[in-house]
Amino acid sequence: MTLRLYVPRDAGAVAVGADEVALALEQAAAKRSIAIEIIRTGSRGLYWLEPMVEFATPAGRVAFGPVTVAGAPALLEAMTADGAHPLRLGLADEIPWLKRQTRLTFARCGVIDPRSLDHYRAHGGYKGLKRALSLGPDTILAEVTASGLRGRGGAGFPTGIKWKTVAQAMADRKYIVCNADEGDSGTFADRMIMEGDPFLVIEGMTIAAIAVGASKGYIYIRSEYPHAVEAMNAAISAARRAGYLGRRTGDATRSFDLEVRVGAGAYVCGEETSLLESLEGRRGIVRAKPPLPAHHGLFGKPTVINNVLSFAAVPFVLTEGAKAYADFGMGRSRGTMPIQLAGNIRRGGLFETAFGVTLGELVDEIGGGTLSGRPVRAVQVGGPLGAYFPRALFDTPFDYEAFAARDGLIGHGGIVVFDDSVDMAKQARFAMEFCAIESCGKCTPCRIGSTRGVETIDKIVRGERVAENRAVVEDLCNTMKLGSLCALGGFTPYPVMSALKHFSEDFGPAPTRLQAAE
Repeated sequence: MTLRLYVPRDAGAVAVGADEVALALEQAAAKRSIAIEIIRTGSRGLYWLEPMVEFATPAGRVAFGPVTVAGAPALLEAMTADGAHPLRLGLADEIPWLKRQTRLTFARCGVIDPRSLDHYRAHGGYKGLKRALSLGPDTILAEVTASGLRGRGGAGFPTGIKWKTVAQAMADRKYIVCNADEGDSGTFADRMIMEGDPFLVIEGMTIAAIAVGASKGYIYIRSEYPHAVEAMNAAISAARRAGYLGRRTGDATRSFDLEVRVGAGAYVCGEETSLLESLEGRRGIVRAKPPLPAHHGLFGKPTVINNVLSFAAVPFVLTEGAKAYADFGMGRSRGTMPIQLAGNIRRGGLFETAFGVTLGELVDEIGGGTLSGRPVRAVQVGGPLGAYFPRALFDTPFDYEAFAARDGLIGHGGIVVFDDSVDMAKQARFAMEFCAIESCGKCTPCRIGSTRGVETIDKIVRGERVAENRAVVEDLCNTMKLGSLCALGGFTPYPVMSALKHFSEDFGPAPTRLQAAE
């Protein structure tokens, strides 16, 4: 009898020893003459339990974690005996943290071998493309529009409208571009899906190509994601060999092929027009709009630009139908959102759920509060440009409009938790400094306003004319919000103004609250 084990190859798991654990299990099995098969998967997203090892049983896959190299031999012994072990978590699908989720996009992540096209198809892969080919472009566009899917990269723009605009544009060539330049603090969903289910992204982009009439696609991945680059390149090669990419894609009348491009790490290249500039071989600088990329995008041609998670949601929509997707969520926020819990939190990881869960539920119940054990004081949602929410706003539903109504933004779904030792004046200063460092320099409000913001916050912290300088910061924020060319300068005011509004006591010399917290 051969033991079948599943060990993640996700970068997050590898960082805490997954490769070494897999090797230790192989060596322990060889020493004991135990036949084993190790399948390297993506991560299930329970990062506080990584490396999490699973083994196949007649009842399902049983999970253990976090596993160490030293503990691998004993774990193998337990698997060959009755399965009793201190790290036993039970059936993976029954782990409460997983069972509570609604996994539409991440259904296969951590389950299949991401390098195996056969695994992907065996778990429902390419059913969406098959249906898309039978429907034709107009019906695909109608399905995506009816699903209510909005851009998961931060802006929340309706995906169907963007695709329809490109489809209606007249041009001899059109492009599909996947924005995988995931640079927000506390976010890792794009990386997880590319490493754990790369064919899903390829299928979503292929469906988009059929819908709008594109023949070429690019996946723009940040250089800090070498594992994702490797996984996507391997999947593209496999899809091309199987006829899902290249000439007559999936038996379609038009060809479609994909290529990975690696960015140099500029945060501003997460903005779609800067990304296009970089793809074309130039410095990543924001373009003025109009024209929109949907009309004049990559190489001057109509271009669909969507985030990884947006493309990854499309196969479910086409497989199960628009209504099945739209039945989840609330208001204008339909479907599910892969929420990433990070920072000072007990249970950090990826939690996919329908829109509508409250911020308090995510932090206190699902995340388990702070890892330090101290009270939660602030939560930043939406990356380094997201607002800081105090506990008083923890009743806010995770929904685009609900967050906007409270001067916040969902962004890419990252949540970073801070306990009561955080200095919010330092956090506000960091936002301005981050903007100053990462600014492409094209527009004055972003380039100069962020630098003056750092200087002025420093004056406030030193106690220099605090009231007057607070007014200067607020004026700078209004100028940046209304006058910047892109979201880098336009959204930097969110963390700064929220810190000033909700944590005003931190802005001044030697805050007494921090001394008491120490």
